Amino acid sequence: MIALLVGAAAAVIGAEWPRLSTRYGGEARQRRERTRRKGQLKLLRTETEEFAAGGERDLDQLPTIEETDQKR
Repeated sequence: MIALLVGAAAAVIGAEWPRLSTRYGGEARQRRERTRRKGQLKLLRTETEEFAAGGERDLDQLPTIEETDQKR
């Protein structure tokens, strides 16, 4: 009777092993670690965005002269 019970338990574990390994196995651990690492990332601006922002700042700082419409 014990051998039959152990055999049934082994069959259930064998049938459910792929589902258990995806939830609790090494791949699941790697997936959780990757999710944790991705949560700590911060978004950086691209070089083109930085270049455009720098150009706008430079243009704002330039001295301007008012052109008057003088007809002679």
